[in-house]
Amino acid sequence: MNINVSIIDQRITKIIEQHPDWFPEGDINKQKSSAFVLLCMATVLDIELEDAVELLTDGGNDAGVDGLFIGEVEDGEFLVTIFQAKYKVKDLSGSANFPENAIEKAIGTIQVLFDPRRKVALNPKIAPKIEEIRSLIGDGYIPTVRVILCNNGASWTSAAQQWLDEATKSYGDKVHFSHFNHESIVSILQRSKSVDTQLVLNGKAIVEDMNFMRVLVGRVSAQEIQRLFNQHGDKLLERNIRRYLGLHSNRVNLAIHDTLTDPSKSDKFYFYNNGITVVCDKFDYNAFQKEDFQVQIKNMQVINGGQTCRTIQETLSDTKIPPESAYVMIRIYQLAETEKDFIRDITYATNSQNPVDLRDLHSNDSLQKQLETGIESLGYTYKRQREEGGSGSNVVTSSIVAESVLAIWRKKPHQAKFRRKEHFDKLYTEIFDNLNASQAVLAVIIFRMVETQRKKMTPENSTNFLLYASHYISMLIGSNLLLEQGIKFDEISHRNFKDLLSTFEIRHDEFYRNAISKIERALVSCYGEREISLQQLSATFRRGDLLEMLTL
Repeated sequence: MNINVSIIDQRITKIIEQHPDWFPEGDINKQKSSAFVLLCMATVLDIELEDAVELLTDGGNDAGVDGLFIGEVEDGEFLVTIFQAKYKVKDLSGSANFPENAIEKAIGTIQVLFDPRRKVALNPKIAPKIEEIRSLIGDGYIPTVRVILCNNGASWTSAAQQWLDEATKSYGDKVHFSHFNHESIVSILQRSKSVDTQLVLNGKAIVEDMNFMRVLVGRVSAQEIQRLFNQHGDKLLERNIRRYLGLHSNRVNLAIHDTLTDPSKSDKFYFYNNGITVVCDKFDYNAFQKEDFQVQIKNMQVINGGQTCRTIQETLSDTKIPPESAYVMIRIYQLAETEKDFIRDITYATNSQNPVDLRDLHSNDSLQKQLETGIESLGYTYKRQREEGGSGSNVVTSSIVAESVLAIWRKKPHQAKFRRKEHFDKLYTEIFDNLNASQAVLAVIIFRMVETQRKKMTPENSTNFLLYASHYISMLIGSNLLLEQGIKFDEISHRNFKDLLSTFEIRHDEFYRNAISKIERALVSCYGEREISLQQLSATFRRGDLLEMLTL
């Protein structure tokens, strides 16, 4: 028995025990397979298990897709992550290869699902997602596909790799296949371990003591970056707020790759790249040397430049003759653990020009701290940061507050759903300025109720548009609640919070039905009485076409 395979088996068994309602009854093999998919998706996408449940698509007519995540549109492109998992319930040796027939199916799946002209029977879990993808394609957006093939064993055979190589040539840089297994999960779960390592610099370096902190600025070779990441991997990126998007799914990464592999440009790589920023508890070097320092680093973390490092690692691994004269500027900051807030500020400053998830970086804003205090006084717990523990109906995260408030009180439901990456960036001020705790919590409670209703839907009792309309329904319920109470949004406070909550709890079914009726009438105004396809519905709610037709 492989120890890491055993660890993952224990972990998914616990997931099943804690959340039996997430899985089909009776068949423990199917339960474990589904739980494994959940764990893989939550780990790869860095999301909660509760959010990963929404991405499950396995079942009959699933086209070989066990989970599917659709990213947001950026620069006319969007990333789709497909998960296909094979879990060995009885074989815990960790030696079984990913099945060749599953590889063939995965390759064929891409050809079928991303062609809007292909008709295919799909189950109710995956059909709306595929039609949403096809709707985006129909609007001119370009998909990039990342296929994560997961198992609790070894990678695929050499024969299967040849099929994947041929498929990659056929798809170009728009499809990327990756293997993910028990070792990958355990490695990520262990990222919190301190990385104590040595880094070899080239040429001269500048070292200064500043305000009880130390700074080193120097030059490091691409080969040294490759060695470092081959040895430590994602453990170096625990504090890095960016996710590695993959070489084939990010134009910046492709530019880095092209520069490294072009002999006429690789020696100028230092000038093309913004460099790497590292924080650590302590660094030491031989001060008697004038150049080419070997720096000992304790608790090393890359807080900016993770994309650069991972792309260098991947590019040099695939390059037969790596460039010898490609260098990157590196900044090493020695900061005490007591400077955690300062580290976060540095991370924000060095990443602020990139498309990043800024939730953690805003967690120490005065707006967030005020919300935390106010929400606690209402009897709820506010999670400003992702890594903060705890869950339950009384726990409110900053991300769900942002989504709920933007949809309900700011009346921008389409932006709440389809522009999540901007909630803590471009839309941050609009969402959180002049927002009090009572307004935030009330919005979350309304949105959670609507989402609970959506999750209860079955093909027999659902209307197609409900798959896309949660944010619109929530907005209408919020407006109706205030209308019934005879107050305006800015009049919501701790003084009337309990009355508003009580009214909502008593009449939420009525508010819900009224909201659905309004949306139905708006859809008729837009399309008439004819049947509306899932693609059309997806586009309608994404673009906000109905907003001007809904009387709030």
